[in-house]
Amino acid sequence: MSHGPHFILVRMRHAFLVFGGIAALTMAYAAAPTGSDARARELIETLHLKVLPGESGYLGLIGDSAQKVQIDGRMLKVQSQVYYMLTRDKPINYLHWLASDDTHILIEGGPVDYFIFHPDGHAEKVVLGREVTAGERPVVAVPGGCWKALRLHDGARYALMANALSPEFTPDRVKIGAGEEWVRRYAGAAPWATQENLRGLIGPNWRP
Repeated sequence: MSHGPHFILVRMRHAFLVFGGIAALTMAYAAAPTGSDARARELIETLHLKVLPGESGYLGLIGDSAQKVQIDGRMLKVQSQVYYMLTRDKPINYLHWLASDDTHILIEGGPVDYFIFHPDGHAEKVVLGREVTAGERPVVAVPGGCWKALRLHDGARYALMANALSPEFTPDRVKIGAGEEWVRRYAGAAPWATQENLRGLIGPNWRP
């Protein structure tokens, strides 16, 4: 059975519309390339991340533990978990102190420098990243009672992390920013711990 030219043109047009629609849907739902600014925006939107006041960066809640433990006379959940993200527009997690243990797990992107300031006065820098043979680590565990700040590496577009805090985060068990006394205490504690660098990690939360 044969068809005329008009029928063939109609079928071809229909086929082009179908394939064109499939291609458009594929492009619309395809993930943005890993490591791109578009991917960073996609993660922020998909995971419902919001700008974190004070510390900067982007934060999204994951959940918390059903179990509780007694700490300093009060009952706290054993753990809480959040997403945390640094981007090129917000590349620094400014200096802060947490009473809880804080474990950071790299999900995507990076690397990130971790500046950790211990209660005994010593300081260390750990790189959160995937190049383990170069000394980077995919997990960084920061003990409770430490000050810390994070800085996204130059050239990195973003870093998405999962943070587990034990026991749970509560607003009264965090301090953000420091002043001159803190700078004097940790200046010279490591080769990178110059007064200028330390003040840069404090950022807008600097208190003379």
